[in-house]
Amino acid sequence: METVKNAANYVEETVKGGGSEASKEANKNVAKDSDAGLGTRAGAAKDAVKDKTDAEKHDAKAGANKEAAKH
Repeated sequence: METVKNAANYVEETVKGGGSEASKEANKNVAKDSDAGLGTRAGAAKDAVKDKTDAEKHDAKAGANKEAAKH
């Protein structure tokens, strides 16, 4: 039963990591947009850094759950 739970958590964390990665890329594009205001660009850059951290966290959790599901 624990293996099934770990597999489900792996899928969940993988999806969350993908969402964070997509958000990071969108924020990077806003940060680079010369038509956007300075405050908007700065906020997007800050959010891109947070999204990158979130994606790495989710990827690490997914990896741990994948390994746990093997046992």
